[in-house]
Amino acid sequence: MLPIEDIQRTLNYVFKQEGLLIEALTHRSFLQGQGPATVQHNERLEFLGDAVLGLVISERLIAIFPQSTEGELSKLKAGLISRVTLAKAAKRLTLGQWLRLGRGEEVSSGREKHSLLANALEALIGAVYLDSGLEAARQVITRALATEIGSLRERPGLTGDEDWKSRLQEWVHKHEGTNPQYRLIQESGPDHQKLFELTVEIHGTIMGRGEGRTKKEAEQRAAEQAYMQVGRQGSDGMKNSHE
Repeated sequence: MLPIEDIQRTLNYVFKQEGLLIEALTHRSFLQGQGPATVQHNERLEFLGDAVLGLVISERLIAIFPQSTEGELSKLKAGLISRVTLAKAAKRLTLGQWLRLGRGEEVSSGREKHSLLANALEALIGAVYLDSGLEAARQVITRALATEIGSLRERPGLTGDEDWKSRLQEWVHKHEGTNPQYRLIQESGPDHQKLFELTVEIHGTIMGRGEGRTKKEAEQRAAEQAYMQVGRQGSDGMKNSHE
């Protein structure tokens, strides 16, 4: 049984309909082979939560940056609702320990997967919306992403606007005399919400991995990770790694 009270305490929200909370934490794999299900898996709530999250984040961005253009706001929004960001927020809430998973996901470290964690957080947002409406969902979102939203106020020019792919391209071309190579590793998820996982390689060595709802977003996340990695190693470190 799920520790309902512990989860609600962590979320700082009490469900009127506890079934929605259970559904939000139930992965499709949990229901496989169980016959007629008494509860649905969380994909429908994830679909709803994605829309609610997008609305609330858009509201916050317009309030924080009233002079920003549509393009600038879109970049900031993409960073806040990315799989990586949502997974980080889900980990802070320790959602992984409460996911209801099938054996296959359990043995493959499903509780640590960015995609499952991010999806569960979106599903919880959808569940709260159905349970109590937009204002309650807005409060849960604001608390869950408080760290990321707070960083926007402190460093607005550095959040969401980075073109990591261009930065990495320039660095690698200058220091390594080559270009980074991006490779699609996996494509998963329902048609309405595809998830792409890519790697970026330099001289055949994987330097970064990224997930995203589009290939472009996944490339940016992989490039960000790689850029941070080469920055720590420096050009000498890179040369030594492939000699």
